[in-house]
Amino acid sequence: MGVSALSLVALLEVGGASLLFMKPRSSEGQFGGLVTAGTVDSFPSRSVTEFPDGRFYLVRAADGGFLAVYRRCTHLGCNVNWEAEQNRFFCPCHASSFDLHGEVKNPPAPRALDTFAIRIEDSRVLVDTSRLQNRDGFAPEQLAYA
Repeated sequence: MGVSALSLVALLEVGGASLLFMKPRSSEGQFGGLVTAGTVDSFPSRSVTEFPDGRFYLVRAADGGFLAVYRRCTHLGCNVNWEAEQNRFFCPCHASSFDLHGEVKNPPAPRALDTFAIRIEDSRVLVDTSRLQNRDGFAPEQLAYA
């Protein structure tokens, strides 16, 4: 009887751990899910806003378009910082720098910063952090418009 009870407990523990493992690791508003950044009007032209929980920067271009830039350097994955006074993203690990649109300006980063898809619904900017979009450089069609 005792061995059967212990076996049942072990089976329940393994089953419970398996269920937790299969559960999605993200929730709305956090990295790996859909992040509501805010209303279109809350982001001025040529602004960069950091979303630490979403792991991205939201760029509002001069023409009003939006770009969600992943904060990881494409060289070795270090976190990049936005340096407003220099108007650039900067990787402190190996000194790569990127322009406002995430395009490489100073290697060793091999390509532009990755982005996330953006959609605009009811004047709200929504960023889908569930899938990275790799790119070699910036193209105007990567911007999302209201």
